[in-house]
Amino acid sequence: MNLASEADIAIKIGRMAERVRWGHPEIARRGIDPCRLAIEGDPGGAEAFSFLVLGDSGTGLHRRDTPQRRVAELLPAHGTDARFLLHTGDVVYQVGSSEQYPDNFIRPYREWIMGGEDWRRLRYDELVFRVPFLPVLGNHDYYDLPLPLGLLAGLTAPPRRLLRSWLDLDVGWHGSYVGQAWARAFLDVLSGVPEADLGEHLAHTRTATVDGARCLLYRPGQFTRLPHRYYSFRWAGVDVFALDSNTFNQPLPAGDDEVELRERRQRLDAERASLLLSLGGDEDARDDRATKAEQLDEQILDIDKQLSGGPRAVDDAQLDWFADALIASWRNPAVRGRLLVLHHPPYVTEVSKWDQGQTLAVRAQLRRVLDRVAAALGDVPAGRPLLDLAFSGHAHCLELLSTGDTGHGDAHIPWAICGGSGHSLRRQRPEGSELLEGPPGSKRVVARSRLFLGRSGRGSALRRTYSALRVDVAAGTPLKLTLTPLVAEKAEGKWRPYRGAGIAL
Repeated sequence: MNLASEADIAIKIGRMAERVRWGHPEIARRGIDPCRLAIEGDPGGAEAFSFLVLGDSGTGLHRRDTPQRRVAELLPAHGTDARFLLHTGDVVYQVGSSEQYPDNFIRPYREWIMGGEDWRRLRYDELVFRVPFLPVLGNHDYYDLPLPLGLLAGLTAPPRRLLRSWLDLDVGWHGSYVGQAWARAFLDVLSGVPEADLGEHLAHTRTATVDGARCLLYRPGQFTRLPHRYYSFRWAGVDVFALDSNTFNQPLPAGDDEVELRERRQRLDAERASLLLSLGGDEDARDDRATKAEQLDEQILDIDKQLSGGPRAVDDAQLDWFADALIASWRNPAVRGRLLVLHHPPYVTEVSKWDQGQTLAVRAQLRRVLDRVAAALGDVPAGRPLLDLAFSGHAHCLELLSTGDTGHGDAHIPWAICGGSGHSLRRQRPEGSELLEGPPGSKRVVARSRLFLGRSGRGSALRRTYSALRVDVAAGTPLKLTLTPLVAEKAEGKWRPYRGAGIAL
């Protein structure tokens, strides 16, 4: 039995649409952009500012000295001048349950939340942030828990203690209910507003105007909700596009590779079964098993998606929205730069993600969108990449890589993978830092990695390098960025926090 179950893409889209009353005539009547966000205090001009990025953080595996909290403790020193924080997804492990928000989200990030000094009293669905906390959905934020495993975890305390000595499942009674917990924690859930009160609620919350359309106003310390599962906002002339990659990451069907994939799945199943028979050990040993077990689960789930067959499900509505919004951004003289954030990386060299079917699917879908944008703009970018910088998570590391001349609209884009902020870390693939593409015998380099921080070394030389990222945006045009890793590293049983060297883009 897999630890988690996952709804089909159409169900994810439908459930989230219901929660924000997608397509409600009152929203259209008032001229509201349902995917636009304005943040109170936006200076408008091209001034300098900074922001923070982290992801894949929401773990409860560590009962005492948590890596997530170690990274979180690095942030307040930078949060005094950071204008917002982007989270690349997997806010709460393992199955996005509301039960896990107090320990796996509220407690570690309490300094960012109003009333966080008394964090035990806070409800996950009533959070108000001091500084804008802007997440996207990760796959674990959508996961649910199979009923037998939920009953075992919720009803039987002695077996749960046994399981924790074996492998800490980090689950409770139930899962996310198809992202419901994430929605109630971060979205303006209009389905909870009575029909008779909807107009008044919209009038009270959609008070900003951006590019001629009304939109939701995010007010730090007062009202801190997002409009939808994908959205955009602008700060100091920089447009940020946040996508839900869980609805366009469906791998291609197995095809001619089906026999090989089934054999590989059997091997992974056997390896997982062997792992789950190894009991005992200290916290580091349990962490190593948890890391390996989760990696095996992810690989098996990815293969299952490829073997499922049937039509390829794609969230075309979201991708069309992104293409149109990016084209409009390039044609707007008030915009000096463009950033993207989503959960699944299209390019990464982390050992478990670099060749996954979902990784390649996201690459193909983003290329399709960016090719369309490039065709619409013609020579408008004038040699610049269509995105100044893109962020993702999912891969449990901090990595900076750049695409080369891919022959598509995703050429020359720098990618920062921020997925090493608390959960189990992964290694870089042994094949190295260059990603190749093309048929056998004529492969070419399409991306190169220039920085990788994660798990390295073995035995007494093992290093676990957890991280977040500070991004400094210089004043003026063209956009100039400096990326600074914020690191909490554990080696030989000791923690060492440090700030990495700045990387100019």
